[in-house]
Amino acid sequence: MKLPHLCPAPTLYRKIIFAGLRLVMGGIFFWAFLDKTFGLNFATTPEDAWLAGGSPTYGFLTYGTRGPFAEIFQAMAGNPFVDWLFMVGLLGVGLALLLGVGTKIAGYSGALMMILMYLAALPPEHHPFLDDHLVYAFVLLLLPQTRCGYAFSLHHWWSKLKLVKKHSWLI
Repeated sequence: MKLPHLCPAPTLYRKIIFAGLRLVMGGIFFWAFLDKTFGLNFATTPEDAWLAGGSPTYGFLTYGTRGPFAEIFQAMAGNPFVDWLFMVGLLGVGLALLLGVGTKIAGYSGALMMILMYLAALPPEHHPFLDDHLVYAFVLLLLPQTRCGYAFSLHHWWSKLKLVKKHSWLI
């Protein structure tokens, strides 16, 4: 049974709101990729940049993890495979959402990344069980469910590609 889209009558207002959500979430992921790659002095210093030989996962997985899963995440800290997987995820989710292509896989994989970051830092610092990672995960799960998020994007061009028509999970 196919569920109806959440935005059956996309008004301009709905298009702007959902496109804004898509762009904001894409910007969060893409900015994290840029900062960790080049060390733009926000979350990452230039000497810790990925291009300078730093590990984009080491700091958080070593010092930012706590709770029941901390040892699991700490064991992954600085692993080159984990670094590459994380950075490809940030770039892929960020670009897909910014461009409005592959929003289904970007939404689901971005939500998975957020849930993993949530689990790495249990319990949350400011609430017994809720934090921003869960909010982001739900927003990312919402985006593929609405046509409104495709406004102001390359979605229509993307969805007409033969590869995308053949593999609907790429929408």
